[in-house]
Amino acid sequence: MNINFTLIAQAIAFAILIWFTVKFIWPPLLGAIEKRQKEIADGLAAAQEGKASLEIAGKKSAQSVGEAKQKGAEIISQAEKRASEILEDAKNQAKEEGDRIILGAKAEIDQEVNRAKETLREQVSSLAIAGAEKILLKEIDKKAHSDMLNKLAKEL
Repeated sequence: MNINFTLIAQAIAFAILIWFTVKFIWPPLLGAIEKRQKEIADGLAAAQEGKASLEIAGKKSAQSVGEAKQKGAEIISQAEKRASEILEDAKNQAKEEGDRIILGAKAEIDQEVNRAKETLREQVSSLAIAGAEKILLKEIDKKAHSDMLNKLAKEL
């Protein structure tokens, strides 16, 4: 065997292997690589879009939380305002009711005082008549004496 022949045979076999690889193996391999590169690029783009969407969602959620806090503060301030209004209304109603009760009590006291005065007048006039009768022993007419004492009682 000749070394040149072996070397040439190996070169031809190598050339056939290269041609076979380029013709049948290399295109599917490049297709798979390109497909995988496209998938990776799409995945990276989707990740970027997801990251951007996440940032937007974060901003929106922060804005929503801020709005909710603001609305909550408004509701609390309205509730406090309404509570103070209710408290003021209750105070005013209680004051009006107290004033009404006081006026009613004053009117009742005035009526009782007037009744007591009238009763006292009647008793004083009865006592005066009885005393006068005992003192005068029928010297003065009872009717004239009673009229005079009634007039005196009214003056009191």
